[in-house]
Amino acid sequence: MAAAKKVFALLSRAERKQVFLLVPMIAVMALMQVVGVASVMPFLALVADPSAVESSRLLSRAYELLAFQSYDSFLVFAGVGALTLLLLSNAISAYTDWMLLRFSWRLNHALSKRMLERYLHKPYVFFLSQNTSRLGKNLLSEVKQVVKGFVVSGMKLIAKGIVAVFILILLVAVNPMLALMAFGLLGGAYVVIFLGVRNRLAVIGKKRSLNDRERFKTANEALSGAKEIKLLGKERAFLELYTVPSKRYSRYMANHQVISTLPRYGLETIAFGGMILIVLYLLGSGQGLANILPLLGLYAFATYRLMPALQNIFSSSTDMRFSAPAVDLIFNDIADGELELPPERETVKPLAFHREIRMERVTFGYPESRPVISDFDLRIESNSTIALVGPTGSGKTTTVDILLGLLTPQAGRLLVDDVPVTAANLPNWQANLGYVPQEIYLADDTVARNIAFGVPVNRVDMAAVERAAKLANIHDFIVSELPQGYQTVTGERGARLSGGQRQRLGIARALYHDPSVLVLDEATSALDGATEESIFKAVSEIGKSKTVVMIAHRLATVRDCDLIYVLDEGNVVVKGSYDELLASNVEFRRLAKLDEIISKETVSSS
Repeated sequence: MAAAKKVFALLSRAERKQVFLLVPMIAVMALMQVVGVASVMPFLALVADPSAVESSRLLSRAYELLAFQSYDSFLVFAGVGALTLLLLSNAISAYTDWMLLRFSWRLNHALSKRMLERYLHKPYVFFLSQNTSRLGKNLLSEVKQVVKGFVVSGMKLIAKGIVAVFILILLVAVNPMLALMAFGLLGGAYVVIFLGVRNRLAVIGKKRSLNDRERFKTANEALSGAKEIKLLGKERAFLELYTVPSKRYSRYMANHQVISTLPRYGLETIAFGGMILIVLYLLGSGQGLANILPLLGLYAFATYRLMPALQNIFSSSTDMRFSAPAVDLIFNDIADGELELPPERETVKPLAFHREIRMERVTFGYPESRPVISDFDLRIESNSTIALVGPTGSGKTTTVDILLGLLTPQAGRLLVDDVPVTAANLPNWQANLGYVPQEIYLADDTVARNIAFGVPVNRVDMAAVERAAKLANIHDFIVSELPQGYQTVTGERGARLSGGQRQRLGIARALYHDPSVLVLDEATSALDGATEESIFKAVSEIGKSKTVVMIAHRLATVRDCDLIYVLDEGNVVVKGSYDELLASNVEFRRLAKLDEIISKETVSSS
């Protein structure tokens, strides 16, 4: 099966070894289950006729070797022996199941971690075209479906297949006609049913995955946009959006479970009806009760073991067929080899930066779109403050993302002190950078942990946290206004803080590692004028000792910049200081005038 090959390809060498170690354990478990079944027949033969000890070569030899003096004591011994074998068989089965479960959950962890690692290694442009709820669903839901529905089911299929084969061998050895009746009726019925439903299982497996993705997507959107949803009174609308894929997902899961389990009830009737047929057959052939009872007992106990085995084989086969689309999805996302995680920032030596950063003849366009910037040049001197301004779509954010190393130029290059930034030294360059986005992501954690973002709790440098907070002009607020100071929990996405406070925390986070370059991507565009001005005063202080690159939507905030680049349609139209541009460029004067009008309107409306 193609899906089985894909799953095997997903396993590491150590995981494959574990599979190969589990198979012999499964074989021993199967053998012991058959031995347990076989041990019942001699015991029942003795119960029906104690003198069977004389007619059976095996029983007679055991009787003599163990020096028994009476049939009754030998009967007790046979019963205890059969019970012991059954207990040992069940103990081995329980231990093997435990090993299988432990392996499966370890594999669930390993595959989900491997998938997250693969996603984190994707280039930044990958995330621009992906819905994060889909990626989360793959990590949490599809990996579980692969492990539980395919890997564990496959191991159970092997285990129960070996049990069924051994029981068949036992029945053939005792009575070929009995074996034909048991396997012909039961096994044949399961095969016919599986062939009838296999295509249906593949179809509903694909539909399950699609509707599960819609469930995750709608739930994520509803919970992320709770504020707007409540304000607009759209709770019912989002509930309806969630209801449709959720009901379909539930229906497909139920259909799968029904297909997997329902045949058992009809086949149990066939199995125990077969006991009546066997009795009638044996009575019709002139055999007495003494001969019928051991065979009937063997058939009954074999059926007791065989029915669950055949049902497990069938249900495991349906589970694997149903889970095959999830295997394809996981395989396509993570099957292209192992990756080594980049080194932690604290261990990376920053790329030397003393003179300037240059972008030389850079061209970049997003997939399926024309170039955003083309043949683009930019120069940033060390310890200067520059601003990128221009209309929407002029290439400001793309320029900054290339500067940050998030996007790779399709032509041209980024140089730091004349050293080209490449994949090899990109971590070293990024060790120089602090970044403040337009929307600050805050985890539901303490203020200190949000500033030292991603740093293990036992390695948080509180001195560095406080230094960064002071530079961002938020230290006094933290220690005087927050109930537990730096240990105050911010709430999910910083819900307990104002917009200005979140932005200051974002600046403090960017400064925690003491970068030489601070990049602000419209970091204050959502704030009121007064708050924005106070934040830029803090940035101006920072700019005295660091290189600052900012994208600003209000020209008033870039008055003190050393150099302003005006961009339009992916090119630098003009550059200069605020006063130089105001005096020499008509378009800049128009933008400054418009900015002044907007600022006055904002102040009067507030």
